[in-house]
Amino acid sequence: MSGMHREPHAIPGHAAAAAPRNTNSSSGRIYFWPGASLWIGEGQGRTLWHEHHAHQLTLALEGDFRFRTQADGRWEVFAAAIVPGHCAHQFDLDSGRLAHVFIEPESKAGRALTQRFGSADVSALPADDAAAAAALLRSALDARRDAGGMIATANEALAVLSGAGSEPAAELDARLARSLEYIKAHIRRPISLSQAAAAATLSESRFRHLFVAETGCSFRAYVLWLRINVAIEAVMAGATWTEAAHEAGFADSAHLTRTHKRMFGIEPSSLRPQ
Repeated sequence: MSGMHREPHAIPGHAAAAAPRNTNSSSGRIYFWPGASLWIGEGQGRTLWHEHHAHQLTLALEGDFRFRTQADGRWEVFAAAIVPGHCAHQFDLDSGRLAHVFIEPESKAGRALTQRFGSADVSALPADDAAAAAALLRSALDARRDAGGMIATANEALAVLSGAGSEPAAELDARLARSLEYIKAHIRRPISLSQAAAAATLSESRFRHLFVAETGCSFRAYVLWLRINVAIEAVMAGATWTEAAHEAGFADSAHLTRTHKRMFGIEPSSLRPQ
């Protein structure tokens, strides 16, 4: 995905989704680049329960926020936290500025994050690293840097948080890497497991096993994750959600809406480019 932004619009995790926290006041910018995205701005509210393929790094640029991972569990307060991919959670924010960085676990940065933090549960980011990363993002936001500048800053912050300079994470299997390139190149069209397996030069059964082992999710779930990001990017470029559903390869806008709520915990209509 290429870097782009429109502003203001809602930030995932800011739109209220359950009583009694029914406010919806958000503004910010969204930037996409291969394997990652940055959602940065301010807002307030609570999400529905949701989970997504990507690791999520959330940093308060002022104040703090809350996560919980059990319906009857306690809300944990953080200034900076990582939510591992496929970890069901709710997010809650009174109000304030913050940044979410979503990183696909199979990417180089994603593998480094998994190596440093594991993949079990929401956890606090190291205070010094988090403060340095938040300062970078806050400064870039205040300076109103362009898309290229914001993406470069997000990658600087990501390098700090993933422990740049530490022992490199294991390389992604080359066969799967070929398949992922094929999937991303054809994501706007129907893609079958057999086509993806052929790109990896593997049988379907062997490919299915390798895919789960390397990405932590099923082939179908991964394709849906890519499609929802394509749809969001299309809306940020001015498309309607119906147009975005067709562009991203969803059966219809209802399918897109269900997927968006399941992955981000908010209605897609909460993203309002202006």
